[in-house]
Amino acid sequence: MTTDAPGTSTGPAHPSDRIDTSVAHPARRYNYLLGGKDNFQADRDSGDAMAAAFPTIRTAALENRRFLKRTVGYLAREAGVRQFLDIGTGIPTADNTHEVAQAADPQARVVYVDNDPIVLAHARALLTSSPEGATAYIDADLRDPEKILRHPDLLRTIDLGQPVALMLVAILHFLPDPDDPYAVVRRLLDALPPGSYLAASHATYDHLPEQVAQESRVATRTGSSRDVISLRSREEFAGFFAGLELVDPGIASIAQWRAEREPQPRPSVVDVSMYGAVARKP
Repeated sequence: MTTDAPGTSTGPAHPSDRIDTSVAHPARRYNYLLGGKDNFQADRDSGDAMAAAFPTIRTAALENRRFLKRTVGYLAREAGVRQFLDIGTGIPTADNTHEVAQAADPQARVVYVDNDPIVLAHARALLTSSPEGATAYIDADLRDPEKILRHPDLLRTIDLGQPVALMLVAILHFLPDPDDPYAVVRRLLDALPPGSYLAASHATYDHLPEQVAQESRVATRTGSSRDVISLRSREEFAGFFAGLELVDPGIASIAQWRAEREPQPRPSVVDVSMYGAVARKP
């Protein structure tokens, strides 16, 4: 994810020097919620606190991972996309973007972006490409799209003159309104040619009790903490796709988006409380 955690290092030494294990980081917390082991006590405490407030959060995390797999599968197999820019990668698990894409076409090329040193270490060790394709990892923040777009590793791996799938899965809700997330997404999309796609998922307050929803709206506007999850409505989520052509079924619960082959019955929209969508740049 793209939430900054203050480091303890006094210089730009090894990336591990930037790890502050006393502060929860969304990528490590997500790993914990998915049942992983690459997390610290602060991440587990934060995840448990979120689970106390939203008991089905682990279901939501698992469904978000399945949504990622389905969207990449659609983009690689049906839409014919061969280049992916995955921002907010998180700690590698099964069915990473390049694994799904390269199963469809071994020549697929993927650039991952995250800003957690632990993710960096795991990515370098585990995110290995097929011989025909390529993967790269950029240590950068979604709030700095210029750094991402100008990074030499991106330019060596992806041809920005050819269609790219921009993957923003479970990351935009870490950008409060003061960070102008719509402008960030627009800048990234502006750098991609027609025929590119945006795939995104986003936590929502639409199905929560009104008091919780109101508290979320306040947090979203103030952006008082970098670790605030800025829940947004369906209409607000739709704003990220302005000017794009939504792929059927449009904006839907991540548990329902093209999920006919998933185990049934599907989790409810309340249990998941996340929207997802894929759209094409005309």
